[in-house]
Amino acid sequence: MADDFVLPPNRIGVAAATRQSLTMTGRGLLKIKHNPQQLFDVIVLPIVFTVMFSTIFGGAIAGDVTSYLPLLIPGLLVQVTVAASVITGVQLREDLDKGVFDRFKSLPIARIAPLAGALLANAVRYVVATAITVCVGLAMGYRPGSALGLIAACGLVVLVAFTLSWIFALLGVLLDKASTVQGVSMLVMMPITFVSNALVPVDSMPGWMQACASANPVSHLVTAARELATDGSAGVEIAYTLAGALAVLAICVPITLRTYMRRT
Repeated sequence: MADDFVLPPNRIGVAAATRQSLTMTGRGLLKIKHNPQQLFDVIVLPIVFTVMFSTIFGGAIAGDVTSYLPLLIPGLLVQVTVAASVITGVQLREDLDKGVFDRFKSLPIARIAPLAGALLANAVRYVVATAITVCVGLAMGYRPGSALGLIAACGLVVLVAFTLSWIFALLGVLLDKASTVQGVSMLVMMPITFVSNALVPVDSMPGWMQACASANPVSHLVTAARELATDGSAGVEIAYTLAGALAVLAICVPITLRTYMRRT
């Protein structure tokens, strides 16, 4: 009987781990397919935010709604998509509480595969959020100066949202309840996304808030998205944004993986 029992390999190669991560990504996409309510926030929020903010701030900031849209739409792309990354930690915590990852741990697969698959599957939510925001903006009269630049801006925003999802995945592993993960994540994200140049010009803020907004990484991302959508130019703000994203990945990915391995 001992000859019939084969132990799983102690080490799994990079290629195998990648394939297994993609398989887990497929599992996450199937969850979205069978439970499309997971897309409710990234479909409804862009519609509500675009209509609400354009009608509230449009006349006061730009004189009318149409003139405000070139300022608003890139800002909302960032705000809505970054906010959508919060759910990553919440869903991870729920799966951990249900024992799903305990079952994955018993399988002869790479330990990183379930975590990487969950984060990659959630990237679909970011794509949906950007697409809905752009479509609503176009329906309201938004006309980007560069179509290719706008597509590049959407790709940049999705990349940054995926990067931030590693931070919220870390919170999902560290904190004990999904409600706590959501509360802490929103407490962090709300000031970061609103104290920026996403909705209003920075120079309209008080002096101390101008300093915070100017140093806010979200402001750099919004400026980069606006430059791309306006004339397709790749300015220094894109370099700042990509450098910040790489720094977050370099710091958060090892910490998240180490914490995930230890706590699962």
